[in-house]
Amino acid sequence: MAGMDSPIAQPAAALARPRDLASHFMECGALNTNLSLAPGERLVITDDLLDGTVGDMAAMSMAAIVARDAMVARAAILPLGIAASKVKNKDRAKYERLFALIEETAFDSGARESAEALIHASFRENQIKELAAELGGTVGPARQRYRAFLEVVKLLAERKISEPLFLEEFLDFTRAVAGKLDFGIYALCIDRMFVSERIPVMVKVSLLREICKYPPLVRKELITNLLSSPKVEPELIRFARQEVAGMLTRDQLTEIFLFTTLKLAWAAQRQGPATRLHS
Repeated sequence: MAGMDSPIAQPAAALARPRDLASHFMECGALNTNLSLAPGERLVITDDLLDGTVGDMAAMSMAAIVARDAMVARAAILPLGIAASKVKNKDRAKYERLFALIEETAFDSGARESAEALIHASFRENQIKELAAELGGTVGPARQRYRAFLEVVKLLAERKISEPLFLEEFLDFTRAVAGKLDFGIYALCIDRMFVSERIPVMVKVSLLREICKYPPLVRKELITNLLSSPKVEPELIRFARQEVAGMLTRDQLTEIFLFTTLKLAWAAQRQGPATRLHS
């Protein structure tokens, strides 16, 4: 798993992460949103838990409990299990308590089941390998399907595929990877299509209408990304506001509005120092 090529390139400089990443993850959980590496930064993907990008044990523990992305939650279990397997039996009690907490309270049922399996296996290495293989067997094919879909996006940008056929491919891709591909990768794919100048506006409108039908958490993340992006055409943002106003309930609209406002505030905070330097 750790050796899989990540579709999200790491920047040359380390991301400016919160001093207490565990607290940030807890805040994400309280906001009922997906985990990010920092407020307003990209979403956490499985690689981050497996390659040391998120290396703090407290943060990994919190990720296992509050992650809404099933793949991320299950990935967080693995380094915790490895750490538990390496301590002496007399020092293992704290890990047993941690995994019992994950089993009882984790948002994702798969994370709860993984924690239970490791407790019963006394954190044996073969059980950890089995869980890693299971995760890799889910995420790996989903990423292959994602890469295949990127070729379809390229065909659309080059006008070598019709818009209706592209939308069929998009729906098929979404059905194929739902619950299997890191949500952070899927969200980035959608975000890039919305800002691409080579994707026809009417295709973006059709994508938006499909997204409005998604489950609430997924819909909220993707729509607020669109509404808070400075790179999206104003025309598309205006249409998006009209579309969600006609499809969502008042409570859902309020949540979208508040989370969009929060994302805009995060963006302003990130831009603040640079703006002052150039003023």
